[in-house]
Amino acid sequence: MLSSVLLVDDDRTANFLHKLLVNNMGIAGQVLVAEDGQQALATLAGASVPPALILLDLNMPVLNGLDFLTRYAQLPPATPRPVVAFLSSSDHALDQARAQHLPVDAYLTKPLTREKLQGVLQQYFPQ
Repeated sequence: MLSSVLLVDDDRTANFLHKLLVNNMGIAGQVLVAEDGQQALATLAGASVPPALILLDLNMPVLNGLDFLTRYAQLPPATPRPVVAFLSSSDHALDQARAQHLPVDAYLTKPLTREKLQGVLQQYFPQ
C-alpha cells in the first residue's frame, strides 16, 4: 500500500471520482487533494512524508501542471521521490513531448480508469 496519493485537478468532480477510485482500490493510506499547482506545492511543503504518487492535471488555473513541475523540480528532492503522472484530457503529441523534459514518469489521458491506474502501479510500484 502506498503511503499517500496527491490528486491535483481544478475539476472538483474529477477529484471526487479519482479519490473514490483510489479509495475503492485500497492502494493508499491517505488521499490528498489540491485544486491547482499552487495548492499542491503548499500541500507538499506541509507533508511530513511525501506522497508516493502524484496524479497531476495539465490544464489548471493559478498554476498549471507544467508550471507546477518546473517549480517542483527546483525544490529539494524528496526521498523517495514521488512518481508523477500527468492526467490530462489532452492527448496531443506536443503536450506529451513537453512533459518528457520535466520530471514526469507517466502521461495518462482522462478519464482515469482502474486499468490505467493499475498500469502505473505495476510499472512503478511492483510488489
